[in-house]
Amino acid sequence: MTGTSIYSQKHKCLGKIVFEGKTSFGMSVFNLSNAIMGSGILGLSYAMSNTGIILFLILLTCIASLSCYSIHLLLRSAGVVGIRAYEQLGFRAFGQPGKILAGIIITLHNIGAMSSYIFIVKYELPLVIQAFLGWYMNGNYLIIIVTVCIILPLALMKHLGYLGYTSGFSLSCMVFFLAAVSLWTVYTIPILAFAFVCHPEVLPIYTELSNPTKRRMQNIGNVSILGMFVMYFLTAIFGYLTFYDNTEAELLHTYSKVDLLDTLILCVRLAVLVAVTLTVPVVLFPIRRALLQLLFPGKPFHWLRHISIAVCLLFAVNLLVILVPNIRDIFGITGATTAPSLIFILPGLFYIRIIPTDEEPMNSRPKIQAACFATVGFLFMIMSLTFIILDWTNGDKRSLGGH
Repeated sequence: MTGTSIYSQKHKCLGKIVFEGKTSFGMSVFNLSNAIMGSGILGLSYAMSNTGIILFLILLTCIASLSCYSIHLLLRSAGVVGIRAYEQLGFRAFGQPGKILAGIIITLHNIGAMSSYIFIVKYELPLVIQAFLGWYMNGNYLIIIVTVCIILPLALMKHLGYLGYTSGFSLSCMVFFLAAVSLWTVYTIPILAFAFVCHPEVLPIYTELSNPTKRRMQNIGNVSILGMFVMYFLTAIFGYLTFYDNTEAELLHTYSKVDLLDTLILCVRLAVLVAVTLTVPVVLFPIRRALLQLLFPGKPFHWLRHISIAVCLLFAVNLLVILVPNIRDIFGITGATTAPSLIFILPGLFYIRIIPTDEEPMNSRPKIQAACFATVGFLFMIMSLTFIILDWTNGDKRSLGGH
């Protein structure tokens, strides 16, 4: 997938590139919601157990609102210059260093996301197979099988819009997870931030949207974030009210302590496995796009590059999942570094640099807000990394999922 091949049509108008996609509003919502939703949902009950219900709701509301504002900044910047590639916005704002930085951040963040999804497959799928069939299979072998048979074929799709159907099915699986959880009546902020990051997928989805306008894409972002907000809060509160302070970082592991062979829990595990597996290809698309922008700028679409990058990425992620022992390391570190960059820092800086000063002076309210937004991201990153480092140096040994 390249910066030109994924567009159904494009033509130049008034010096800007106008894109015309074919993906419907509903399919775009499915894809963006699926990009937001993922393994982060399993850590939210643990986050609530650390903060309490009221503070958790306040934090969740703030981060969801800030994510919507961040999408607004991205779409505004993209609309002014007629660019719908995150890396090219970086180039327009800061030249080649900006393009490289944006590509690296997207790559690192989405590799962390993919790793957390496959990590769940590694530890949950053997339990499900053992419960249903009585067989024990090594999780390391299973993730390779799932990657080759399910994830890789989906990741080789030429257009992101084609994954709308699998994204819809993935979301329905997580709705079942929420319904099942509701029947059982110092990492909080990084986990919440990770749970709402969808920004690398915004511009590719915008590119393939039919009748694309800034307002239409903003509405897709708002609907997706609102839906995930409701799902996140309900999942967190039902899980927390069930286990309170005994809630672990990986919610399914907490439920397994109640009754490992309970039919409902097994079905929920299977639904979550399907959901996170189908999310991996959606998350892979922006990484491949970033790598193509960095390594092969201006090159037309070529299947060999398209396939090779997907295979190399999935190989690297599988290797990472086999070697990393704890899911909180992925959630905490990734959320504390790349998430604030994608949600706060880069959109704010892009807006300041790209929007012309004759249209909005540096002392205008929108640019002051964007500057404050980026500053909040820097503060958030420093604070979160400090807490995590202090936690490590103090030797915190609490159980965090048992993995």
